[in-house]
Amino acid sequence: MRRRSPVPPSPLPQRDGVDPVRVRLPQGTEWATVRDHLVERLAVAAEVIDEMLDAGLIVDADGRAVPRDMAYVPGMFVWFHRELPYEVPVPFTLDVVYRDEHIVVVDKPHFLATTPRGSHVRETALARLRRELGLPTLGAAHRLDRLTAGLVLFTVRPAERGAYQSLFRDRLIAKEYEAVAPYDPSLALPLTVRSRIVKERGVMAAHEVKGEPNAVSHVALSERRDDGLARYRLSPRTGQTHQLRVHMSALGVPILGDPLYPVVTGPVAAGDFRRPLQLLARVMEFTDPFTGQEHRFVSTRVLQAWSSYEEWAQ
Repeated sequence: MRRRSPVPPSPLPQRDGVDPVRVRLPQGTEWATVRDHLVERLAVAAEVIDEMLDAGLIVDADGRAVPRDMAYVPGMFVWFHRELPYEVPVPFTLDVVYRDEHIVVVDKPHFLATTPRGSHVRETALARLRRELGLPTLGAAHRLDRLTAGLVLFTVRPAERGAYQSLFRDRLIAKEYEAVAPYDPSLALPLTVRSRIVKERGVMAAHEVKGEPNAVSHVALSERRDDGLARYRLSPRTGQTHQLRVHMSALGVPILGDPLYPVVTGPVAAGDFRRPLQLLARVMEFTDPFTGQEHRFVSTRVLQAWSSYEEWAQ
């Protein structure tokens, strides 16, 4: 079995807290030059690639500009910064809850993506924190959906990131969420929901299917009001995509402001901050794998539909 060569460090610095794009040239002989491969792989006009090459914007592992006629070398790495389109600023604060030499814990607002992905690159929690804290090596140990608010854990040192990610993988982090949804008097709570959830690539919504459960959520009622709304305490025991949203919808009490469950009404457009999803990652507890310190963090955010439904519903 052939071992892949290690990935060299990027010769380009970050830009606005965003890493450069890294491309590894695959095995093959169908491309004569690096340029030919990039034109095909990046699916952009050849003129765009030529302009970037001529301007020295695409570099090799040593930071040297790649010329148009550089021969194709399988396994070679090249780096470049993509030109990013304008992003609507997310006008909410990203609050640092805790910071030490190993981790940064933040209280993320609704509508701010955790890490660069798709059309959300600069306006992400990771890019913002790298810029504001001056920590270019900061990385995310896990991810919250863009529409979900609450606690997110970031790591300061790249070499330690895997240890913190394993806490989530091995279920060594206790997480508690809060949600606002309709109240159903016939729903006997608390209860534990077990089902199999699948998320197909390219499809916005996940869905439940028959089979061995891979998603477990504990659902409890915290408080209810006379207007037909209730506040729920949700404890995911697993981490499937949209798990809590799928389970609450399956129980007949979909979370307020959800554009996917029970009916897909389309993605929330950038700049539309009117009705945030009423889901909050409220509590996070774990033992730090490096310091042994017992951590318990609590979000101070308040779900808007619970504090002022009339304002949220406008």
